Amino acid sequence: MSEHYVINLGRQLGSGGKEIGEKLAQQLGIAFYDKELINLASEESGLCREFFEKADEKASQSILGGLFGSRFPFITEGAYPYNSYLSNDSLFKIQSDVIRHLAEKQSCLFVGRCADYILRDHPRCANVFVSASPEARIERLMKLHNISSEEAEELMEKADKKRSSYYNYYSYKTWGAAATYHLCIDSSVLGIDGTVEFIKNFVKLKLHLD
Repeated sequence: MSEHYVINLGRQLGSGGKEIGEKLAQQLGIAFYDKELINLASEESGLCREFFEKADEKASQSILGGLFGSRFPFITEGAYPYNSYLSNDSLFKIQSDVIRHLAEKQSCLFVGRCADYILRDHPRCANVFVSASPEARIERLMKLHNISSEEAEELMEKADKKRSSYYNYYSYKTWGAAATYHLCIDSSVLGIDGTVEFIKNFVKLKLHLD
């Protein structure tokens, strides 16, 4: 594992985080994982990918509609068809095992999914959070999804709420807070390519890469 390194990238919706992660991984020549983790977790566990899609970056109390107050809820038949026997905590554990397994055998970049917390004991990691101004995020979302500014703002707010509750629930840390990461950067300042370059230089210095 000592030769391998990982970059864990948290991001606000509309900040360009996924694009930045893809470009960064490509330039560094390392593996990139985002939604692919759902497929891998499904294959690893033998469970339908629908389980993971519906649970993707959602804290247990959210997906269970607040029916259970405990941190690791008991699942009863009739709660929801797709999680009668599996809680989101179980699915999170499966996905966590996949992330750890991937990080053991290669250098890679993970987008979201509490990878920074899951890999907190990894000896060579860089944890980065990408944000952007509300104006830049709204503009990007309007272009990407062909929606109005009002719809973009609503989408943005819902995503922030979902991602923060998921991250805070599983990691015991605060999503987007500077103390949680090694580097927090506003992509609307440098643009996508400028942000990629900045993070790349930071990672090289932190992890002593050639």
